[in-house]
Amino acid sequence: MAENQTIQTTKPALAGVKVLDLTHFEAGTSATETLAWLGADVVKVENPVGGDHGRLASTDIPGVDSYYFMMLNANKRSVTCNLKSEQGKEILRKLIVEADVFIENYAPGAIERLGFGYDEVRQINPAIIYAQIKGFAPGSPYEDFLSFDMIAQATGGVMSITGEPDGRPIKPGVTLGDTGTGLHCAIGILGALHQRHETGEGQLVQVAMQDAMVNYCRIAYAAQAHHHKPSERKGNQVVLGTTAPSDAYKCKGGGANDYCYIYATRANNSHWDRLLKAIGREDVIGDPRFATAQARCDHMDEVNALIGPWVEERDKRDVMDTLGKARVPAGAVFDTMELSTEPTMREREIFVTVNHPDRGEFTMPGWPVKMSTSYVPVTAAPLLGADNENVLGQWAGYTSAQLATLKENGVI
Repeated sequence: MAENQTIQTTKPALAGVKVLDLTHFEAGTSATETLAWLGADVVKVENPVGGDHGRLASTDIPGVDSYYFMMLNANKRSVTCNLKSEQGKEILRKLIVEADVFIENYAPGAIERLGFGYDEVRQINPAIIYAQIKGFAPGSPYEDFLSFDMIAQATGGVMSITGEPDGRPIKPGVTLGDTGTGLHCAIGILGALHQRHETGEGQLVQVAMQDAMVNYCRIAYAAQAHHHKPSERKGNQVVLGTTAPSDAYKCKGGGANDYCYIYATRANNSHWDRLLKAIGREDVIGDPRFATAQARCDHMDEVNALIGPWVEERDKRDVMDTLGKARVPAGAVFDTMELSTEPTMREREIFVTVNHPDRGEFTMPGWPVKMSTSYVPVTAAPLLGADNENVLGQWAGYTSAQLATLKENGVI
């Protein structure tokens, strides 16, 4: 049992907040999963036929929700509603009356064509927080274009600064465009909920994937200001490129991830001097070639020649342990399997195992933000329409007989 679970004495941070989740794939679902992990009651509103496209788009078992979907929809409830039918629209209107947050990431213009744009929704519930995630912002020349994670990373500057200096632009492995934008949106929603306590009024929260990527690239714009040209690809070096070492060094073992990243601050020589002592090269302390961060950067090959042989004789954990204890920033390159099986990660619920109705036990990342008096255990993503009776009965007042009729008519 995690420590957080034993000290829970109050309701979770967002207890009582009702969220209507009209999102699919990853950017929007990341935002709503964050709210769910903070204790909000998040209800996915899905098409009765297939639901969220992420359920089956990348599944390994036909008809069974994908691991992709399960990763992004934990702690939520699911209702089905055919928004192309008038009865379905009436259901959503009733849910909107009860909701605090409405969030969607449909293709540009789709939610408006359904009759649930911001102006229409706030007429139903003036206090609602209405959030939208799109690929490109209103006013952008590309505002009507479709976008996915990799498109956002390309158009938001991320790929332009990722890769080797003489190589092609590379998409980072992490889904910054999707999950990163979702987290930005969640922050905006939290701010709007706080402001509503003062004003009593809702508001529109919009975030574009391209714009969120620009925000992630802030240090690249510092490099641009410093060098008076577009920020360049630096490989494993920091984007400002003004210090050394700042790279992943090959360790003993020969595996794909047998590397350790070693860094020395550009602020002064403290890390560098500690590093030299740790690897037994005190004789180099004070060498003018390495007297400043910029000097080390200018003599990067010599820096690598000092460090490389020492690292190659040790495995990555030994390198990290030795340098870490010497107060030198160093990080072994851990792969996904190493991380998900690390005992302390499990103890802290950075990884959790949930029970899924179809999949059984499934291990997934949990919520990394730990709060002393707000704890929400992670639960498996819902099956399609699993909560129709509870949600539509509690929020919208439908009886069992009415719900049976709606199901028979294909509305839910």
